[in-house]
Amino acid sequence: MSDLRIAVSGKSGCGNTTISRMVADALKLRFINFTFRSLAEEKNLTLKEVMDLAAKDDFWDREVDKRQAAIAREEGGCVLGSRLAIWMLKEADYKVYLRAKPETRAARVLKREGGSLEEVAAFTSERDRQDRERYLRIYQIDNDLYDFADLIIDTDELMPDQIAALIVEGVQKIKK
Repeated sequence: MSDLRIAVSGKSGCGNTTISRMVADALKLRFINFTFRSLAEEKNLTLKEVMDLAAKDDFWDREVDKRQAAIAREEGGCVLGSRLAIWMLKEADYKVYLRAKPETRAARVLKREGGSLEEVAAFTSERDRQDRERYLRIYQIDNDLYDFADLIIDTDELMPDQIAALIVEGVQKIKK
């Protein structure tokens, strides 16, 4: 399994980062999660500032997507967790899409980042809208169409360890 490449995607609050890290640990693979948040930290900007810049300049999306795909294509297996991982890492051996209801996602983001539920829900909804618009414009990718994924998991009622276990189980089936 050391050369296995797994791509995990989903919208904000679905568990991409947490689940990808857990799967990578379980399978002893590299964990890759280079995102707008990573780029914001690197450039000493807030996530909102990067999102605002990305709304006007495709550089930000292209930079994140180019860098994460390049890291994932380096020698050895990996788990790439990002909004577009299942689209950008076409050669992934196993593609997983995580989904959850908007209210579940907002509650998770609130727990992670704080604020008020109303503000977080509005921010998350706007982020979804902006992301979809940009992905369609830049890549002709509709991130609401993910039925080609090998595994689609509704994460609303599951704990992270349960989700990770489903993915590990699915990967083990394809590697037999």
